[in-house]
Amino acid sequence: MAFLSGAFFDVALMGPGAAIMGSFTSVSGLAMEADYEVFQEGGSLYPRFFFNQVKPQVLVLEQGVVTSFDSVSLLMSMVNQGMSIPMAGTVMLKDRFGSMQRMWTIVGAHLQRYVGPDLNSNQPSLAVTRMELLYNGCY
Repeated sequence: MAFLSGAFFDVALMGPGAAIMGSFTSVSGLAMEADYEVFQEGGSLYPRFFFNQVKPQVLVLEQGVVTSFDSVSLLMSMVNQGMSIPMAGTVMLKDRFGSMQRMWTIVGAHLQRYVGPDLNSNQPSLAVTRMELLYNGCY
C-alpha cells in the first residue's frame, strides 16, 4: 500500500439511543485475540484446541471531530451512572479524496475513556482529542 497523504478514518459506531460518528486522524487497537485451551488425548500425537473466550481489546480514536449530534455526552453520562450500551459499526480508512481504502467492523464497543480538547468557542463541532472503547475484536 502506498503512503496515503491526507488520509483519515471515518468512524460510525451505533447503539440503542447513542452514536459516535466522525472523522479521526489516528486509530489504533484494531485487533482480535482469542484464548484457547489445549487438550492432549492419550495416545494421540496431535493436540486439540478448544475455544475458551475472546480477549477484549481497546480501540483508540485520536484527533478527530464528532460530526453527529453530541451523543458523547450521553455516553459519558450513562457511564457515570453505572450503565453502558454496546455499540457496533465500522472504521473506514479513506484517502484524501474520500475514497474508501479499507474497512474494519467493530462489535460490542463500550466507552471506556474520553479526553476532550482545549475549549474553543469558534469551533462548531465537538472535537475529540482521545477516545478509548473496550470491544470484543474486529473483522
